[in-house]
Amino acid sequence: MAYASLDLPSFSRPHLVTAGISREVRHIAILLFDGCSLLGAGIVAEVFHVANELSTDTTRSSPYDVSILSADGGNVTCSSSVRVWTDGLDARHYVGFDALFVAGGKGAFAAANDERLVAWLRRVHANTGTIRPIGEGRSLLEAASLCGQRTQHEFGSFAMQTGREEAGGDAGDRLESMKSALTLVKRDLGVDVARAVTERLMPDSGGNLLPFLGDALGSAPADKVRAAARWLQENCQRAISIADAAQVAAMSERNFLRRFKLEMGITPSDYLLHARLAITCSLLTDSELPVDKIARRTGMGNGDRLAKIFRKRMMISPTEYREQSRREAGVEAL
Repeated sequence: MAYASLDLPSFSRPHLVTAGISREVRHIAILLFDGCSLLGAGIVAEVFHVANELSTDTTRSSPYDVSILSADGGNVTCSSSVRVWTDGLDARHYVGFDALFVAGGKGAFAAANDERLVAWLRRVHANTGTIRPIGEGRSLLEAASLCGQRTQHEFGSFAMQTGREEAGGDAGDRLESMKSALTLVKRDLGVDVARAVTERLMPDSGGNLLPFLGDALGSAPADKVRAAARWLQENCQRAISIADAAQVAAMSERNFLRRFKLEMGITPSDYLLHARLAITCSLLTDSELPVDKIARRTGMGNGDRLAKIFRKRMMISPTEYREQSRREAGVEAL
């Protein structure tokens, strides 16, 4: 498997404005293997495609950007013998995704024994908001010791789906994969859009999903806080304030500060700083960007401010961290 060492792309992404809140385009990836279910993986792509159609007008960008990936790129043969063209994996993906779906099939079982692929998944996981298996894709997550864990960005429930809970075979993959994708659409664009996507894709059997979609999202204070925490994580590279996050949670700033500390264990400011530092550390390790440019791209202001925060929080300068992390990576590669 070839893992190209490429410069990381720019983090300048288009933004959405939904309900008065500026949001980045969500980057979704679907990782395919030979023998995977076309229905299970295809329905995920269709959910986000239809969500784009229903929520985009001439003044806004599409909410979702979907990439179809495989270990080596090129054609992947699904269980129905249909071939799907994919992009290969490389270092650019270390910046992570908003969501990563790992498809199943016999190829997923083989991938679970590929140490380099497992290492890639662990590295990407650190900067990925949501990871979901589709059918046998769970075997790869188990090999990477990711099953049952919460992702870095998702401090709420992390329900790993087996794709076989409510029905058998491809039907189960299709329903469970669709539910996972709709969860994200419901969170990002609201329950009305999620319902419309369901009715478009499954007009005859969407009734199985209506009770799931009908649940009030974030009605409890704890749910509102977690939704605001996700928003902070997803928008940490921009100039945002705690007042903005309180607005997302539909709370007064004072109440939000109190409830956030109770629910998350840290203050919103510290949570935001941790998110920014995580991305900063990733860029220091995986890119050649100057420290000052990294600071601007991660919402840390400038290089001097970043250096002060780094020394206070990590007892080391950004440049020293870059050198140390690369030395350690070189030792691990031997």
